[in-house]
Amino acid sequence: MPSRLGRYAVRRRIGAGGFATVWLAYDEQLDAPVAVKVLADNWTEDHQVRRRFLEEGRYLRRVESPHVVQVFDAGELEDGRPYLVMTYADQGTLADRLEVEGLTAGQALEVVRQVGAGLTALHRRGILHRDVKPANVLFRTVDGTVRAMVADLGLGKALDVSSRLTMVAGTPSFVAPEQAQGEPLDARADLYSLGALTYLLLAGRAPYAHASLAAAARPGPPPPLTSPGRPLPPEVDAVVRRALAADREERWPDVASYVDALAAALGPAAAGAGDTGGPWLPVDPELTQPIARPARTLPTAPARRRRWVPAVVGVAALAAGVAGGLAAEDARTDPHVEVADASGYLSVVVPPDWHRAVADDGWDAPQDGAGYPALSVGSTRDWADPERRGEGVFVGLMPGDALPEQLPGHPECGTTGGPVTDEGDQPSTTVMHTDCPGGVTAERVVQVAANRLLWVQVRSADTATANRVLDSVETHGL
Repeated sequence: MPSRLGRYAVRRRIGAGGFATVWLAYDEQLDAPVAVKVLADNWTEDHQVRRRFLEEGRYLRRVESPHVVQVFDAGELEDGRPYLVMTYADQGTLADRLEVEGLTAGQALEVVRQVGAGLTALHRRGILHRDVKPANVLFRTVDGTVRAMVADLGLGKALDVSSRLTMVAGTPSFVAPEQAQGEPLDARADLYSLGALTYLLLAGRAPYAHASLAAAARPGPPPPLTSPGRPLPPEVDAVVRRALAADREERWPDVASYVDALAAALGPAAAGAGDTGGPWLPVDPELTQPIARPARTLPTAPARRRRWVPAVVGVAALAAGVAGGLAAEDARTDPHVEVADASGYLSVVVPPDWHRAVADDGWDAPQDGAGYPALSVGSTRDWADPERRGEGVFVGLMPGDALPEQLPGHPECGTTGGPVTDEGDQPSTTVMHTDCPGGVTAERVVQVAANRLLWVQVRSADTATANRVLDSVETHGL
């Protein structure tokens, strides 16, 4: 951990993403905690990534809204990495809240209201967010109350640029179909994502569990929003479904119209939301102190070491969802290399020539967009690209109380074997694809706990190596 970043004294690491690490630091001149976002060192020489990082700071600086994270300062470290000094969200993320407990209808409406206000402020300044999801909604305390803020414009685009050229990116379960298809975008893409977020908050589940952006490009109608355990007026379902219309012309005209319609439809079900007589969301006193604290553990089965053979999702989801910087490392002289993720939940043994590109800081699972432990190890940074001949393995935890009926397909491979199932203490399904461009691709999913699945994908030059890597995967503490 660095002691200082520029003039800011570092307290602890808050988190890490695909391109940057965020540190809690202290502004000694202004006597205030701040968040400092630093570009990952392995991306310093990538001019496109560096440009996007700096663009995020410029976009945020252009918007003045209490519901958009602010940028106070920017600079460059001695090693050339740029950094942004931003609002410190002392109450964590919406993903953190949902991992511990759900929200009432009134709380859900207030989150949507405040996130909607942030998105509207961005849109008025000609900025599209393009990645609205629970992990990008931050909470902070202001005068004893909790405020929601939109954060992370790493995929943000100026609307005039988005209307001409759009990069295919986003979180599959929340991304608008036109964005997943790479079409020109407008503010209704963010409206769709806000509708998906609303559905998650009210129903307790995401409207879709897309495994890839390709699946998100062709969504069917979502299941009914209401359920016996979470009854809601039918008008609410209609409002949210309109926001989730695959054809953007059928959606609400803008975010503000959608939020107003949702509030009217919820009516008494959301009574008390935003009442100034009391906090709409309880303040977590443990989070208000800017000091190190133990990380929340995953709610799973009794702790014991488990060994198995694992996983599911898709190469596109891997490319879009793995959070954590890729770090080139020299292969060890040992014929086998054991690699663990940053949290210590996962480990795998790989051939030494695979130990060249490692991402160990977790990923955003496509089912709910929340962060979970994950590990990617490969011979090259782009080993998961089906058109390349790289070798590697991805291991990731994700939510789920049952094995999926179908594992990801690999049309680039010539032959697909039938699924092999194991109905033991840890049920699993494995599918092996052969005659692939680089050799073989294995997919496996394992029920490692009552509410956790584990997905493993392996690409290898031969079946024997793929099987050895599959069998070496271990979980710890689950």
